[in-house]
Amino acid sequence: MSVKLLESVVDGHRLSPDECIELFEFQNLSALMAAANGVTVKKHPENFRTYNIDRNINYTNICTAVCDFCAFYRGPKSDQGYVLPREELLEKVKETVDLGGDQILMQGGLHPSYKLEWYEELLGDIKSNFPGVNVHGFSPPEIHHFTKVNKLPLRTVLERLKAAGLGSLPGGGAEILVDRVRKKITRGKVLSDDWLNVMRVWGELGGKGSATMMFGHVETMAERVEHLQRIRQLQSENEVFNAFICWTFQPDNTQMSHIAPTGSHEYLRTLAISRLYLDNVANIQSSWVTQGLKIGQLSLISGANDMGSLMLEENVVAEAGTVHYLTLDQIRDSILELGFEPRQRNVHYELLSEEIADHAVDANRRRMAQLADQQPDVYSIAK
Repeated sequence: MSVKLLESVVDGHRLSPDECIELFEFQNLSALMAAANGVTVKKHPENFRTYNIDRNINYTNICTAVCDFCAFYRGPKSDQGYVLPREELLEKVKETVDLGGDQILMQGGLHPSYKLEWYEELLGDIKSNFPGVNVHGFSPPEIHHFTKVNKLPLRTVLERLKAAGLGSLPGGGAEILVDRVRKKITRGKVLSDDWLNVMRVWGELGGKGSATMMFGHVETMAERVEHLQRIRQLQSENEVFNAFICWTFQPDNTQMSHIAPTGSHEYLRTLAISRLYLDNVANIQSSWVTQGLKIGQLSLISGANDMGSLMLEENVVAEAGTVHYLTLDQIRDSILELGFEPRQRNVHYELLSEEIADHAVDANRRRMAQLADQQPDVYSIAK
């Protein structure tokens, strides 16, 4: 039955939740990958696959929420908590621009005392210094937290942040959008309906963002499907999501380190099923940051049409012990090896000019050569 079901999905059949559960029980990974790739080719028949260049700037690690899966956060009283000095943050943006990036992914913990004006000023400083940079910032848990700290309606908070320069919303903090799961692995953090409502209102304001799923911890297969269903349902309302990204829970250095890591087989299976189920989300990103180069590349024939970001800096997953790093040349070569042309894009999946992309390649090669001279054991790949 599952093989016929896969054929029907490639032909345009919309999966029901029960059929999606059936696919999660189906053990033929190659068939799932082939079907997902078939859907991808129909949605993206072009001869290129995309990537972008950005930097994950975590402006603070101070957080009032307690997430058992997070190795990054520090409580408000911790002596390891930080807030990035504004000059240092702007320098990180400048380096990103110098290396061909046009976006920063800016997220932090749920800081207990900063008012909305602080975030508006932060956005204003970034946009006044770097007007061409898109700020992909403040995940739904942060936005929901802002409404509580400032005692303001959600729409007001989003309108003010958008006016200050917020360009798009990242889908962080979704984990699994089922309250049983959320209550089991986190305290003091937004629940499912409010996470979705942040994205709903942002979409009503004309904004765009991404959807995510972190899986492989305490959720059931049915709860993974429920998560996908809620993303698909909201997308049907206002098309707020430009892309979907899923990744496996990274247990090291967390309060959930007793849970065995989910392997690449399960990652590719879940990625493929996500592509098959989310028929109204145009773009699926690879998660090479958690999976490494080869599985990241395999993602491009398993449902993904985008290699994701060069990601000049990443702190949250790294704190959990995951240390996959790729150069821009490796990302582009992984696309070329599959027979596609690598193209740099922006947050709206609009292609950047070849001139801009070539500049980024040259700048990143110079940077890697400099790093290799400074730390040859770490950056020998650049030579």
